[in-house]
Amino acid sequence: MDGLRCHSHSSPGLQRNQREDRHGARRSDVDATPVAVPGEALQATVSTATAPGLDAELQQLVRDLPVDVAVVPAENRRKRLLIADMDSTMIGQECIDELGALAGVGARIKDITASAMRGELDFEAALKARLALMKDLPETAIAKVLKERISFTSGGRTLLATMKANGAYAALVSGGFVQFTHYVARELGFDEHRANELLIADGRLTGGVREPILGQDAKVSALDDITAKLEITPEDALAVGDGANDIPMLRKAGLGVALHAKPKVQEQVPVRVNYGDLTALLYLQGYISAEFTS
Repeated sequence: MDGLRCHSHSSPGLQRNQREDRHGARRSDVDATPVAVPGEALQATVSTATAPGLDAELQQLVRDLPVDVAVVPAENRRKRLLIADMDSTMIGQECIDELGALAGVGARIKDITASAMRGELDFEAALKARLALMKDLPETAIAKVLKERISFTSGGRTLLATMKANGAYAALVSGGFVQFTHYVARELGFDEHRANELLIADGRLTGGVREPILGQDAKVSALDDITAKLEITPEDALAVGDGANDIPMLRKAGLGVALHAKPKVQEQVPVRVNYGDLTALLYLQGYISAEFTS
């Protein structure tokens, strides 16, 4: 059987109307007693015979509504590993853009970042180009960004706490920098973090990064390494990200979620969250709000 999960921050009336429309379309194939959380989520179970093409049909059905829809397998639904991107995923910012703003080159850095995340530029080349623009920026800028310019994505703490309370392992894997992932991982409760390392000399950024650079291939390697360490498979993993360098990781994980993602990512990753926050990833795994842990 395949589980159908709809998630939104819409009104209860909208959820009821969608359920009625859905049953009207294929009443015989849908569980007659769907699980609903008014204003938050609706779950129904459909037969595997119905599943092919169902996601596209549902996306068309709700195209003008603030509703996220996904069709996911009911089997192995609750994942044993969360592997997450950091920038614009677990936090609301791109750390390198915030450093660039303090260096006085914010607009130039942001343009390169946006192009790289859309997949228009090679990730490693884009990273080196941005860092070169920030050469000699005082190291103290890192602490200033962490203190004044970083905010955590809504639902992130609940996602981590709930999955870990149910035995999952959590890894933060970023193309950003360990100087930031260390803080974010500690604050949110990740078990480990992996990222690039900014090179610093005499209290200033050198404009370089320690090689090898962690990009999209390294994210897939991290997924493989961590699942092997835990003696599970990538099918047991939930991956979440927003940028082009996340695509291979998202596609390899048992459940890959494009969170408020760039168009290229949305085109290649079938499970997309465009309206909900990170608690949507719990609903996708079959959790109900009464099971959430703060």
